[in-house]
Amino acid sequence: MKTQKATKTAWNKNKLIGQKLPLKPEQIWSIRVRLEMENNIRDLALFNIALDSKLRACDLLKLTVRDISRGDGILPWAQVVQQKTKRPVQFEITNKTKLSLQSLLNNEKLTCNDYLFKGQSLRTEHLSTRQYALIVDDWVTSIGLDKSAYGTHSMRRTKASIIYKQTKNLRAVQILLGHTKLESTVRYLGVEVDDALEISEHIEI
Repeated sequence: MKTQKATKTAWNKNKLIGQKLPLKPEQIWSIRVRLEMENNIRDLALFNIALDSKLRACDLLKLTVRDISRGDGILPWAQVVQQKTKRPVQFEITNKTKLSLQSLLNNEKLTCNDYLFKGQSLRTEHLSTRQYALIVDDWVTSIGLDKSAYGTHSMRRTKASIIYKQTKNLRAVQILLGHTKLESTVRYLGVEVDDALEISEHIEI
């Protein structure tokens, strides 16, 4: 007599699968205002640099003071080597981000070799990806969004998506994300046929 095998529950049951949504400009504004009103210096700096840098969580959380500043000032541009590709990528540091980073450095009295975002336990020197994911959950739920639709990759995708929508310049977005292949950027942004047709109809020959 055959014994019936126990059915194993799929890991993705009842979970939203697929790329996480990028934030819209009004959602960025709402989260930023909340963090400013709460005087949450660490989270405001983390939120701003996550948007500007467009880095994966593993690279973002390993940023040190030395990576983004020289002397007493915050750099306008920074460069890091990506953990996944081992290739360098540059990113801009906008004025809002500069101000929030400077507040973080002053408030926590960070020195050049310190991680920007220190760990919340003795086991880690910097925030873990799990801790960062929980922080992002708090950000999106604070403005009424469904956290299952957003995640740490939402932060990487947000500015890239806005740049693409405003410029339709895939090559620029590819460089900013540090992708080696344009096809990766196309998939990453979810560029559809409608996008291609919209670009094409504005080109006259």
